[in-house]
Amino acid sequence: MRIVFMGTPDFSVPVLEALVTAGHEIAAVYCQPPRPAGRGKKDRPSPVQARAEALGLPVRHPVSLRNAEAQAELDALKADVAVVVAYGLILPQPVLDAPRQGCLNIHASLLPRWRGAAPIHRAIMAGDTETGICIMQMEAGLDTGPVLLRSRTAIEAEETTGQLHDRLSRMGADLIVEALSSLDDLTSEPQSEQGVSYAQKVEKSEARVDWTRPAEEVDRLIRGLSPFPGAWTEMSGARVKLLASRMACGSGAPGEALDDSLTIACGQGAISLLSLQRAGKAPQDAETFLRGWPVPKGTQLAG
Repeated sequence: MRIVFMGTPDFSVPVLEALVTAGHEIAAVYCQPPRPAGRGKKDRPSPVQARAEALGLPVRHPVSLRNAEAQAELDALKADVAVVVAYGLILPQPVLDAPRQGCLNIHASLLPRWRGAAPIHRAIMAGDTETGICIMQMEAGLDTGPVLLRSRTAIEAEETTGQLHDRLSRMGADLIVEALSSLDDLTSEPQSEQGVSYAQKVEKSEARVDWTRPAEEVDRLIRGLSPFPGAWTEMSGARVKLLASRMACGSGAPGEALDDSLTIACGQGAISLLSLQRAGKAPQDAETFLRGWPVPKGTQLAG
């Protein structure tokens, strides 16, 4: 098929690669414009732009698709379908209508649960035991279109957003190739009006750990915000990111270290911290972290 691909971050890259490997013609790749990054604040292309250019594919990064010129340029591509995954721009109706078979979105949740910007983070933070990928026919509403295919997967007990992100990205790549191979034979399923929830963008203000909360909630917060933006706490007056954890036995004052191995009491129960990151340092497993910064039993973490 002749495809317009629309995506920007790392999550989208395996999808683009899968479409190329499957033999589809990529008429153009649309992504967000390069953004300032790094110490020099030089413009850096998105992961999709970098991969598309390495594959020799034409790249476009308009600031908006709401103007007539951008819409005419896309329409002139005469695509069979657009594949959209974490693109980052609203698609107005003329864009949705331009490809012969419309626009297909790869969404990382089991719609209608977790429509919106941060479905992977929110699924873990809410304690969901299952998530998945939906291939959705796009329409004007926010993730409201009918679903063509869905694939389910369990969320593991110690899985972080980063780990689940990578797994769902690969699932999405496989599922869109399957969908395109039998697109004319698929039956769209309207989304249920029951069970609708919205995955609001994660704000940095959510990231400070409140040790008075039950251990289950603290554990989900840490895993759900890992690796970005990263849940954090204060140890000896310094901010430390907490990147992985698991449930543990024990009780004590909220935020109290119950041993010398980073078992920390919560409002109810306790967790073990498995991966941490000090400012300006790389992430470290608990054993390595403690060699450079001991946290003896009785230490109080600030929540």
